[in-house]
Amino acid sequence: MSNSVFQNVITQLKDATDRMFGVMDTDGCVISCTDTTLLGERWPDAALRVAGAEGAVTFGQKTFRAIVSATNQLEYAVFCSGDDEQARASCSLAYIALNNAKLFYEEKHDRSTFVKNIIMDNILSGDIYIRAKELHFATDAPRAVFLVRQVGHSDVATVDVLSGMFPDKLQDFVISINETDIAVVKQLSPNTTAEELEKLARSMEDTLRNELFIKTVIGIGTVVTHLREMSDAYKEAQTAIDVGKVFDTEKSVINYENLGIGRLIYQLPTTLCEIFLSEVFKKNSIDSLDQETLFTINKFFENNLNVSETSRKLFVHRNTLVYRLEKIKKLTGLDLRQFDHAIVFKVALMVRKYLSSRESR
Repeated sequence: MSNSVFQNVITQLKDATDRMFGVMDTDGCVISCTDTTLLGERWPDAALRVAGAEGAVTFGQKTFRAIVSATNQLEYAVFCSGDDEQARASCSLAYIALNNAKLFYEEKHDRSTFVKNIIMDNILSGDIYIRAKELHFATDAPRAVFLVRQVGHSDVATVDVLSGMFPDKLQDFVISINETDIAVVKQLSPNTTAEELEKLARSMEDTLRNELFIKTVIGIGTVVTHLREMSDAYKEAQTAIDVGKVFDTEKSVINYENLGIGRLIYQLPTTLCEIFLSEVFKKNSIDSLDQETLFTINKFFENNLNVSETSRKLFVHRNTLVYRLEKIKKLTGLDLRQFDHAIVFKVALMVRKYLSSRESR
């Protein structure tokens, strides 16, 4: 447990009274104290006296009270200067505050570890129910998993910044996965929309960029309604980032639900993709198309196969565009003005892009 948790509490106690307060561990070592000169001192005799006593005890002009574990074993002892009745009362109040801080810290830490074990598939399904009950954790509640990946360089302060955005530590969790990845698990209201999730992700992205100058890409998994489904949502967020890196390179926020056909292609074996390309382009390989032709094709798709609109966007005469489309038809055997042919060609371009990404790994 972090000593700073105790130090924060006793600092507040110091502002309320002129008494000295502190905490020692099972060996009698002072780990927190309003009088910082005492930090590190060892009082083994006091530890022995506290360990075998119930309630407050006095020793060496100080009053002590044990903070025990669930098995009634000494973990820490709070102490207060003085051995009078007022000191006993002050020590009891300090005990209540410090023990509550300890319990809150442990529950928060245990909950975070519990959530991390779920999303990383490090806990059995049957154990999820048992542990959730022990931690008073709602099993049935809508939750979303965001995967925040730092691009370029990473900063250890990223976790702290994101934690500040999600102050409800009992329902929302910010979990460090590795040097670059951070998972954010947020409990949602029942009617939360996909647009609201993306807005929240953009808020995270903007905050990290403005405060830490960090570039990020954020994947969003589908909303789940049960704890055991969170590992699937985490995997979906990972997939969203991986697929987006291939097919939506300009996007920094990618929702798994919006991946479309790219998600299907990403899951195909490369051999099947190569067979598909060879069957579609029997006349000439797709690599025979130059960059200008590919640019024209992409613009044609962007404008919903509308010849007039595409020619206007390309700043060329309509007949020029028609000539280019005829040229593509002769090279590939596919007439992009026909919807079925256009679909096949669009999928083929995505498959080619996917294969290129695999080759560059």
